[in-house]
Amino acid sequence: MTSATDPLQTAATRLLEAYSSGRPCEPVRDLIDGVEAAYAVQSLLTRHWLSEGRRLTGRKIGLTSKAVQKQLGVDSPDFGMLFADMAVPDGEDIPVGAVLQPRAEAEVALVLDHDLPHERHTVADVIRATAFALPAIEVVGSRIRDWDITLTDTVADNASAGVYVLGTRPVPLRDLDLRMAGMVVERRGEQVSSGVGAACLGHPLHAAVWLADTLAALGRPLRAGDTVLTGALGPVIPVRPGDVLEARIDGLGDVRAAFAIDDHAKEEV
Repeated sequence: MTSATDPLQTAATRLLEAYSSGRPCEPVRDLIDGVEAAYAVQSLLTRHWLSEGRRLTGRKIGLTSKAVQKQLGVDSPDFGMLFADMAVPDGEDIPVGAVLQPRAEAEVALVLDHDLPHERHTVADVIRATAFALPAIEVVGSRIRDWDITLTDTVADNASAGVYVLGTRPVPLRDLDLRMAGMVVERRGEQVSSGVGAACLGHPLHAAVWLADTLAALGRPLRAGDTVLTGALGPVIPVRPGDVLEARIDGLGDVRAAFAIDDHAKEEV
């Protein structure tokens, strides 16, 4: 058992209380120091959720934008866990409150057909291991009040993971040029974000190689069947109840994320 005075457990408890109450908490960087400690907190959260019956289905990669890395003073991405109950069907309403302080971003998702267990991986390894790609919208969120985060805070908070929506038309990598793939997100016909595959560490597959190497070094390699959200292709989008976002990625098609209107707003209409 972890001591109640253990700062790692205290940080994990603070974040879990924010999840359960739906109220953002103070940052956890006052309790822990450094990325290693932050991932230890993330592991405590993961073990807690697995003990409650949640099913791990993959990983998300964050901080793939050089601009965001510069903002947080880091020079590499981070990762978080994806669980089955975080996946929302294309176009289905995301309930109000499902994600605290939600923001959305369009990404390329990879679904693996083979494990990636090696100490060092190549792009060719990732291509051979990938069954297909899908367009995705990740709805990130922060349990930290007002998104007042450092790298320590976001890593501990499961890399600010929320929910995600996958498209439904799988595309083999051989049919794609992901580096040059253009991305556009529209909110009810108005463009709210745009980008290109190269914005994600130069290529979404580069991000996947980084993740495969990192997880293998930790003894928790990516496995067949895992979904990997490779990172944002353009600027993040603040969202509100009632929003409908549609993302289109060249070669991959489109995917929609719809945000439910809260009951109070419905009553006022």
